Amino acid sequence: MKKIILFIVLLTTLISCKNKSYNYFEGETQGTTYHITFEESDINITAKEIDSVIAQFSKVFSTYDSASIISRINYNDSTVEIGDNFKYLLKVSEEVYKQSDKLFDITIAPIVNAWGFGFKTGKHVDSLLIDSLLQYVGYNKIRLSGNKIIKQNPNIMLDGNAIAQGYSVDIVAKYLECKNVKNYLVEIGGELKAVGVNENGNCWRVGIDKPIENSDAENRELQTIIAINNLSLATSGNYRKFFVENGVKYAHTINPKTGYPVKNDLLSVTVLCKECIYADAYATTFMVMGYEQSKTFVESRPDLEAYFIYTDNDNQIQEYYTSNFKKMKVE
Repeated sequence: MKKIILFIVLLTTLISCKNKSYNYFEGETQGTTYHITFEESDINITAKEIDSVIAQFSKVFSTYDSASIISRINYNDSTVEIGDNFKYLLKVSEEVYKQSDKLFDITIAPIVNAWGFGFKTGKHVDSLLIDSLLQYVGYNKIRLSGNKIIKQNPNIMLDGNAIAQGYSVDIVAKYLECKNVKNYLVEIGGELKAVGVNENGNCWRVGIDKPIENSDAENRELQTIIAINNLSLATSGNYRKFFVENGVKYAHTINPKTGYPVKNDLLSVTVLCKECIYADAYATTFMVMGYEQSKTFVESRPDLEAYFIYTDNDNQIQEYYTSNFKKMKVE
């Protein structure tokens, strides 16, 4: 799923702090952009190294690369084997699948493709098509055997877009930590992880967009700004990627149980937790659940914080913060 691009509020220039300077790298990946700021350590890190880490990740999880591991699985290459990173993504995917009562499901690829939001050209969608494709959806229809993924049916396909981008943030963060970096902010396509402090010695400040249809980097507005430390963040919404047909809006978030784009009161949701892979997965899950169910869910989970923007019964925009999330608000 294409995620909501967050505006990272870097309110100061990159200057030295306690005799160490901060580096800033940016680039393109996975059809989006990345921005990484980190304090220098005793081990030199180059932009080329960061590019290489991200490129290696894409070679595993990009559904737009026909030679990637996930693409080879989707097209039934019997020789392909997966490594530890893929196994961890499967572990988290299965966990969220079960905890969300199957509202998060990486086997949703055939449905997402049919609607034109995936890695294949969309089709003319009707109930007959959706019914025919739903038989291939369900995480319980795949299993891991050694280093291979076994599918019950060759038409089953995986779509990691609702979780892989967040996971890529974790992978880059781990790389920095292996290089003794203590203070950093990694942002890829709007998903991010912030650890330590910025160049001024303060918590990292990030902005969350207003859910304005068709907004982009040129015309976005901020809804709020928060200060975070040692947390990951992901935002999901239905106001940027959608299409209108015969006067009906079809958003890119698909309910894996029904096979149809969700229609509920939730405009966007931002999730905070330790690992960005979880923040990413739950942000998507909550968009499927809707506001009330998501609020109940997140309030039962001390490991999650969330910020919801939704419409009430009078079609007025409202917002709700979990208690700890609200404490991080600075504007």
